[in-house]
Amino acid sequence: MNWINFAGYFGAFLSAITFIPQVLKAWQTKSVGDLSIWMIMIVITSTIVWLVYGFALHTGPVIAANLIVLALALLLLYFKLTFKQ
Repeated sequence: MNWINFAGYFGAFLSAITFIPQVLKAWQTKSVGDLSIWMIMIVITSTIVWLVYGFALHTGPVIAANLIVLALALLLLYFKLTFKQ
């Protein structure tokens, strides 16, 4: 793996983990009242668009990062819809 690929995957990793603290906090507190459902829906939509782009161009870092972000955003959406406000 050359340094460009490494930089791509490292950047993808950093982007992908941005939602982990929020998901953990929501899960621990069972509180998502301050989360905007519109923000979550925008993240899910943009992530799907990035995945289409990544798969079309066979871009590993884009695919990897956005699969993780999509999973985390879907978890937040699940929490938003199931936890009592």
